[in-house]
Amino acid sequence: MKSFGPISHEKYTGTFDDNALKHLLKRTLLGIKIDDFKKFSGKTLDQVIAVIFKESAVPSPPVNHYENATKDTTGVALGQTWVNSAYGDGTINSRRQQSLKSWWIQQMHFQETTIHEKMNLFWHNHFATEINVYNDARMAFKYLQTIRKYALGNFKDFTKAITLEPAMLLYLNGTQNTKTAPDENYARELQELFTLGKGPNSKYTEDDVKSAAKILTGYRINREPINSYFQADRHDATDKTFSSFYGNKVIKGHPGDFATNELDDLLNMIFEKEEVSLYIIRRLYVFFFYYEITPEIESKFIVPLAKIFRDNKFEILPVLKVMFSSQHFFDLELRGCVIKSPIEHLVGTTKFLEPTWPAYQTYINEYYLLANDLASVADRGQQVLGDPPSVAGWPAYYQAPVFHEIWINASTFPERTKFTDTYISKGYKRNNQSLLFDPIGFVKKLKSPSDPIKLIDELVFWLFEIPISNNLKTELKTDILLAGQASDYYWTELWNDSQQKPNNNNINMVTSRLKSLLSYFLALPEYQLS
Repeated sequence: MKSFGPISHEKYTGTFDDNALKHLLKRTLLGIKIDDFKKFSGKTLDQVIAVIFKESAVPSPPVNHYENATKDTTGVALGQTWVNSAYGDGTINSRRQQSLKSWWIQQMHFQETTIHEKMNLFWHNHFATEINVYNDARMAFKYLQTIRKYALGNFKDFTKAITLEPAMLLYLNGTQNTKTAPDENYARELQELFTLGKGPNSKYTEDDVKSAAKILTGYRINREPINSYFQADRHDATDKTFSSFYGNKVIKGHPGDFATNELDDLLNMIFEKEEVSLYIIRRLYVFFFYYEITPEIESKFIVPLAKIFRDNKFEILPVLKVMFSSQHFFDLELRGCVIKSPIEHLVGTTKFLEPTWPAYQTYINEYYLLANDLASVADRGQQVLGDPPSVAGWPAYYQAPVFHEIWINASTFPERTKFTDTYISKGYKRNNQSLLFDPIGFVKKLKSPSDPIKLIDELVFWLFEIPISNNLKTELKTDILLAGQASDYYWTELWNDSQQKPNNNNINMVTSRLKSLLSYFLALPEYQLS
């Protein structure tokens, strides 16, 4: 159990230095660039919060990178979006799923300096669906649009929108839920996973699930074009009675198209329960702060934040601003205590070690590099975008007692180091175009690249929340940068010559040593922590 200082949701009053700024940016963004950090350095906490807690621009949709116009039977030309096209066939749909994943990685890598992209990932885990179940890339894109629209908006409105989302209606059998054959799947998850949780104060009953399922009867989807609609003759128009947990409320049945009002009545009833706000704040805490919620954290942090959430009528943004401006968030015990998810590890690495992006000649190379090479890294790390393992999301965010420790095992850790080694040493290639890391160009952004001690110290600052030992830093300096030489000036002279009198020999020596140093750093357990 961690030993926190005084736990408070009140505003942080300590020194907002570069270490505090780094902690804030690493927890709210999917990776940071040195140049972005420099823009924030020296600003107040309020100034930084004002920038990072805002919506990002709506991106252009994913495009056809997989077939030329004569082969795409739906008529979508290369480089044009497929999101509003016909389904086509299984092969085209499969390639569109890869296109979507590539596009998603693009949004993360080229994200604006806002929390929006990370919140999209949070809500994808919270309102989880699996593309492999409903199997339509166009539907998956529409689902992601809804997540993006509401990620920083109103949670109650979000819940209604996701309830009627075609992907969710298919995924949790909403389209099969009729008055003659009620299906309880979504009604259960709406309460158990999406709004109230399974805590000791979430005392809804099996009969409540059955009554909610009756309210949700009659919703269907169109596949061409993709949308949801209500079919009154499939709806159970009887009155629905709920348990004492809901005050024995009766939701009146409505005939005909007015039956859709019952969904609003159901959500109003659920959201009257204080447990909704408590549950969502806990979920945010586990995702962004730490997995352990002690009784003191519950009473002094979760409870007051939940009240702020309710007072703001379930608007998400105000409560996020308070959470990440709080005294508790900047507690030293919360720094470097979370194992990065595979997506955070992937995108954080590519953003920080900015690659030289090739001048893409076609969408083919761009999308295949991102989807087949980069996104597959997260897949092998057991975080498949678009396909959490179940409706509960990824176990790292709910599976007690291990939680985020699930991300690291005998197969996933070697995959992480394999990715960072490949990324640093040779990059990724497709059709003679390469996604390359330029170590000299990167190190030039540091304050003192010619001083081996300061160079290593600055890299340690950027890469680690928990510093490595001075003995290890000295060993790395001597063994890698100095190649066994005794004097620090050996590196200084080599670096200066590579910049002032460059030739193949000194450029290759500097490049090789920087790559070795960074590969070593990124393979350390400390690099896996945020």
